[in-house]
Amino acid sequence: MNLRNMLPAVRSVFQTVHFQTSLLKHGWNSMSTSSVRLRKTNYLTAPDDYSDIVIPERPKLPMLLKVPMLGPGQRHIKMKKNLKFMRGPEEVHNALLHEQFGIMALTGGRLKHSHLEMLRMKIGKKMDTNRMFAVWRVDDPWQPITKRGVGKRHGGGKGAIDHYVTPVKAGRIIVEVGGKCSFDEVQPWLSKLADIMPFDAIAVDQKTLLAMKKLEELKEQRNCNPYTFKYLVMNRMCGSHNWLKNMDKLYFGKYE
Repeated sequence: MNLRNMLPAVRSVFQTVHFQTSLLKHGWNSMSTSSVRLRKTNYLTAPDDYSDIVIPERPKLPMLLKVPMLGPGQRHIKMKKNLKFMRGPEEVHNALLHEQFGIMALTGGRLKHSHLEMLRMKIGKKMDTNRMFAVWRVDDPWQPITKRGVGKRHGGGKGAIDHYVTPVKAGRIIVEVGGKCSFDEVQPWLSKLADIMPFDAIAVDQKTLLAMKKLEELKEQRNCNPYTFKYLVMNRMCGSHNWLKNMDKLYFGKYE
């Protein structure tokens, strides 16, 4: 075959290769009929190591009791509101035990048995039990909530017990999820579950918790104004001791 006759065919091949190379640089695969963008994978970073993670025998969340169990001869006792159980910061259960992922409360509130059961069922459906597990970080509902019947007259003592709740403070870890997975994998459905909570909550991982604590420390260190709310309250300036609440005197306006 003459070389002059081969030039158009060779030129068309080089044009096709050049066009294919330019598309691949921009992340598009022109060989496929569908316009699917190629995933840019960095092969220089090592994959995550999950060799130290042990999956328990029962990875799913157990069902919590709706009513607390009592011993023989005991009866259910009524309680006051006791708003102190959900005011202020959480000082004990405010860290991830497995240092992976979980749902953290941003404000105080109360969890009913229906909320806990919804979390148990949703997490059980979303997570892969072969490589994931979940752990409760809250107790069974134990605080009684009384309620009077519709149309009843006021007075005559405290009403009957209607249901039980679990009080939660700000910073409390509600549920913890771990296993051989990344935060990008569990964050979408954990965030949806956090939005359904009766109070403000957020899906967090270990890095997020450390970053939040570091940010609070930096705010206090870089504050140029010496007259902070805490300084005004502790020195009783502007007559603050007359109109402030006891919660503001204790937590300096951070928690309601």
